[in-house]
Amino acid sequence: MEEMITREQMEKLKKLQDYLRSLESVAVAFSSGVDSTFLLKVAKDTLGDKVMAVTAQSCSFPKRELKEAIAFCEKEEIKHVICESEELSIEGFAQNPKNRCYLCKIFRSLCKKELFEKIQKIAADNGMKAIVEGSNLDDNGDYRPGLQAVAELGIKSPLSHCDLTKADIRALSHYLHLPTWEKQSFACLSSRFVYGETKIGRAS
Repeated sequence: MEEMITREQMEKLKKLQDYLRSLESVAVAFSSGVDSTFLLKVAKDTLGDKVMAVTAQSCSFPKRELKEAIAFCEKEEIKHVICESEELSIEGFAQNPKNRCYLCKIFRSLCKKELFEKIQKIAADNGMKAIVEGSNLDDNGDYRPGLQAVAELGIKSPLSHCDLTKADIRALSHYLHLPTWEKQSFACLSSRFVYGETKIGRAS
């Protein structure tokens, strides 16, 4: 892929930077995926020390993803908090209902509610004025129950707000020399179960 960015994509990047400045300080829900890595990098470059990352560690979040999140924050000198998120302990989740993404938190999919309630406290304890997450414009057309929790809790979605698509994010990530620009999207381990099929045990 050649490092070619369109004028429209550069305008979207500037819009994102301006939007982040308006928030003053942010806690970024960080999974080490394509979208959240791009968001965190732009936030760090824009706001400096007024940025922190929060990653959820759970039985459904692969250890390699956690290691990548830790390594990225260390490289970029970003304050990083890891919180525990055990979705199997959430009432109703083990029965695998259709709205499981609203009931729990599996970080790389949009399972938001339980996670963001924790991030709200972490952000407040660290003086962060806003919480942001990495949904992009393309996500608006999918069945994503987690977006309901995002709206209810007042979480900001800067990428979607600034009309950034997945293609835009990959192109701009390449422009910023982020290793995630061509990273495969992560499918939450819970999605391997058919709706209604009971989950038992822990994911490997």
